[in-house]
Amino acid sequence: MDLKQNIISVRAKINIALAAAGRRPEDLTLLTVTKYVDAPVIKELLSFGLQDIGENRLQDALEKQRALGELKNKYKWHFIGSLQTNKARQVALNFDLIHSLDRMSLAETLNNIGEQMGRPIPVLIQVNVSGERTKHGIAPGELGAFYEAVRKLPGLCAAGLMTMAPFTDDPETVRPVFRELRLLFERVRAEYNPGPEWRELSMGMSNDFVVAIEEGATIVRVGSAIFGVGTEG
Repeated sequence: MDLKQNIISVRAKINIALAAAGRRPEDLTLLTVTKYVDAPVIKELLSFGLQDIGENRLQDALEKQRALGELKNKYKWHFIGSLQTNKARQVALNFDLIHSLDRMSLAETLNNIGEQMGRPIPVLIQVNVSGERTKHGIAPGELGAFYEAVRKLPGLCAAGLMTMAPFTDDPETVRPVFRELRLLFERVRAEYNPGPEWRELSMGMSNDFVVAIEEGATIVRVGSAIFGVGTEG
């Protein structure tokens, strides 16, 4: 694994995609998906300016955070996996942004936790744009009502949307998925006037992040393009 060269390559592709879309580097967060690497590798990421870490398995993430010690506070931790309600408290306490709010029961649980913590929990609403049965998320047609309910919960801060596109060798085939998520994001902004906290579009992974950026992604979740084949993201 040539970590440095892989990061340089990913950043070059990101910069080309941003330039093509008329966007600035500060418009995008490169979220490094570290679920298949250990704490020593995560520690290396700091020297490359990578401070946003994505994990989808709670216990593994907590072990890595313990191994990092005080250094874990140098990172922003994103929970990117499907979240079970019984793990919501630990995730809320140990992560900075939850990408996978996909049902009202979870919203209500997180809201109660946020109120107990005395601060709203930042979340992204997961939308199943592709309609695949294997994927979690709110149906696009239900997003407006779901957002309207979530915005009334004082223990939550809805910061935007997330989706997972179907895996494909041809990223162009999933461009419509990313475009629809951006249109849904803009519709919520136009109809509900959510304020400046409504700013994130988490979409695109190692195989399709360039297309996602061209369609408006503000967060791309990249693992295998940085760490090598077999490290999803």
